Amino acid sequence: MDLRPVLQVVIGSTRPGRAGAEIARWFVQVAQSHRTFSIELVDLLDVALPLLDEPNHPASGLYSHEHTRRWSAIVSRADAYVFVLPEYNHSMNAATKNALDYLHREWRHKAVGFVSYGGVAAGTRAVQVARGVVTSLSMVPVYEGVNIPFFRQFLDHDGVFVPDERIQATANSLLDSLAHWDTGLRVLRG
Repeated sequence: MDLRPVLQVVIGSTRPGRAGAEIARWFVQVAQSHRTFSIELVDLLDVALPLLDEPNHPASGLYSHEHTRRWSAIVSRADAYVFVLPEYNHSMNAATKNALDYLHREWRHKAVGFVSYGGVAAGTRAVQVARGVVTSLSMVPVYEGVNIPFFRQFLDHDGVFVPDERIQATANSLLDSLAHWDTGLRVLRG
């Protein structure tokens, strides 16, 4: 039985042809090598949440739809999260925002980090928006993050993500920080 805290790596993009799935698979390998967390890969494409359709406020925990109850069970298993985010129009993508908005208490007092990708801004504007959202859910966004500029340069001819040393190093720093915060936040979660 694995007693390590659970880290969910969430693929935020649901678009056809997305690079986020490949980047997430790379990050999962880094996280497994780090050995601090038990890793779960969560793909929002598979979760398939419709646009928020719950009649009650998420803070109530009164869910009317089975898809929300399934999403709640998935999120509740984790102690920390890493969202793999694309940047769309200077912001985070809609599927990730929608997934965050569905729940409330399940996110509370958990650490969250971001692996962002895009063009010249490397997804940093998506992370800026996401930080405000997760903070309002009582999550703790860690300072360290992975920002991948011009991400296509790191995709080999088979579409596999092959990062440089800087990206690899920032991934390990992100995992160190998540582990640190998870230890402290466990007290708040009881």
